[in-house]
Amino acid sequence: MKKSSTIPADLSARIAGEIRDAIISGRLIVDERLPSEAELANQFKVSRPTVREALKRLAAQSLIRTQRGASGGAFVNRLRFEDAYGQMITTSTLLLSMNEVSFDVACEARFAMERACVPLATARRDAAHLERMRIELDRQAQPDLTDEDFCSSDVAFHRALVDGAGNPALSYQLAGVVEGMLPLMNMITFTARSRENIQQLHGEIFDALVRRDSDSVTNALSELERYTLRLGRQVIVARNKKSD
Repeated sequence: MKKSSTIPADLSARIAGEIRDAIISGRLIVDERLPSEAELANQFKVSRPTVREALKRLAAQSLIRTQRGASGGAFVNRLRFEDAYGQMITTSTLLLSMNEVSFDVACEARFAMERACVPLATARRDAAHLERMRIELDRQAQPDLTDEDFCSSDVAFHRALVDGAGNPALSYQLAGVVEGMLPLMNMITFTARSRENIQQLHGEIFDALVRRDSDSVTNALSELERYTLRLGRQVIVARNKKSD
């Protein structure tokens, strides 16, 4: 790790960034113990509270873990894909909500990436993935299910499809697509969509996955994309007319 040569507005962020870079580059390896707070304070020429804040930032990103006791301290964590899901979802949601990404572009990206999972999912899905999807199909059929719960079930259904691919790297990349992008799309379309249509298409996806019929899963997802695009455009046109 290199010593800070300048005094940034936020020293703790700069220190956390340098330690994070050392972890990512492999200069600090998994399970390696970081220098003590006093040693880091001396190395970076800052106070111990500043170092402590930097370590908190790294812990919040699951990059380090702390242990108490004589053999304790801060250690480089073994980051799992699941640990990073939250950050991926948050980043994807912010990027979509803060930038001018059209509904059509978001829809195209979401379904293109989801369809990429289909060949693997049809080959590798197991009973647990199918059971998760079946549970969500049953939930979606409940007449008293709230819009919020229906949207949540929609996300869970597609999450199970993606996870069925059995590829943690792919599931991580699609965490932002399914759990970040899909909820935002639901916020736009939920007032206009037909639950029955969604349930029918979900049923077709499920049945085809049971049969390991990759083409039929892909076709049902493509039909769901067309339906979602049509709804989104209708809602946007209606909103624009109201604002005129």
